[in-house]
Amino acid sequence: MNVVRHDFRSDTVTRPSIGMRAAMAEAEVGDDVYGEDPTVNLLEQRLAGMLGKDAALFVPSGTQSNLLALMSHCGRGEGFIAGQDAHCYKYEAGGAAVLGSIQPQPIVQQPDGTMALDDIEADIKSGDSHFATTRMIALENTYGGRALPMRYMEAVADLADRYGLGLHLDGARAFNACAALGVGIAEFTARFDTVSICLSKGLGAPVGSVLAGRADLIETARRHRKMLGGGMRQAGILAAAGLYALDNNIARLADDHRRARMLAAGLARHEALRVTMPDTNIVWVDMDSAIGERLTPYLASHGVAVSGRYGQQRWVTHLDVGDADIEQALNLVDRFFLSDGNALPFGQKDFV
Repeated sequence: MNVVRHDFRSDTVTRPSIGMRAAMAEAEVGDDVYGEDPTVNLLEQRLAGMLGKDAALFVPSGTQSNLLALMSHCGRGEGFIAGQDAHCYKYEAGGAAVLGSIQPQPIVQQPDGTMALDDIEADIKSGDSHFATTRMIALENTYGGRALPMRYMEAVADLADRYGLGLHLDGARAFNACAALGVGIAEFTARFDTVSICLSKGLGAPVGSVLAGRADLIETARRHRKMLGGGMRQAGILAAAGLYALDNNIARLADDHRRARMLAAGLARHEALRVTMPDTNIVWVDMDSAIGERLTPYLASHGVAVSGRYGQQRWVTHLDVGDADIEQALNLVDRFFLSDGNALPFGQKDFV
C-alpha cells in the first residue's frame, strides 16, 4: 500500500488542527433534536447572521443539505432546474428523485459553467398537466472551482423572481468564491432563498454543512432532516469545529488559491499537460489518456495522491498543503516527464 504524503485529491481530506480539536473537546453540548445543544444553536445563528438569512440548520453533509433544500422548495411530482453537471443533479445518487419524488430538469452548461438564461427560461414549466411544475432553480458556485460572476447570479435571480420560482445556492465552496470575487458572503448569497455551506471542505472541519435561508423553508428542512436520519444528538462537538473554522479558516483560503496558481504554473511548463488557470483552489489538467494512465499511478507510487481518470486530473489545494508540498509534487512531475519521454519537460505555452 502506497503511503500518501501529499494529498491533492480534494479539500475534504483535511485533518482537524490542534486548535480545532481543542474547541471540539471543550464544546458545551445538549440534545440537538430537542433543540437543546447550545453550540449547534450558536453555529446556526452565526451562519444565518453572516449570510443575512432568517435561520439555519446544521446537517451531516452537503448532499443532505442540498436534498433538504430541494425537498423544502418542491413537493412530490414537482421539479427543479439545475446544470447537467451540477452536484445536486449528477453526484448525489439521484436523491431528489428517489427520496423526494422531485423531477430534475438538467440543462447543458456553457463552457464557463453557466446555464444560458434562454435555456433556463425555455425549461420552466407551469400550468400544463403533462409536466412537472417547476418550483426552483439551483445554482452552484464555485462550480468545479470556477467562481461564477455575480452578474450571472443576479440575472438568474431576476429570472426566478419573474416566474415566482425559488432559488437555491449549492455554496459548498461559497467562501472560496467570495475570496476570488472580492465580495462579502452576505452580498454573495443575498438573492437566494436557501444556501448550502460546507464546513468540511476548504474550511477544514471534519464533518458538516449548514443550510441557511427563509424561516419557513428551514423549518420544513428541519422536519425532513429528522425523516432522513440526519438528526444528531450531542452534535455540539462537531458544531464547535464549524465555529472554529469560521473564526480561523476563511481568510486563509486566499493561501489555497495562491498555491493553486503556483501549482498550475508549474504543471503548465510541460507541453503534454493542458492546464486551466484556477479561479480558486482547484486545478484541472487534461492530457492524452495514455499519459494519464501512467502519470496518476506514478504519482501515487511516490506518495502524491490526485484525482484522475480518462486523461484528466484534478488537483485541489487546502490547509494541509503547503508550499513545500507543491514544490515536491512538481519535482515529481518533472521526473516523470524526464524519465518517461512523453514530452519536453519545460515547453513554452500558455494556460488554457
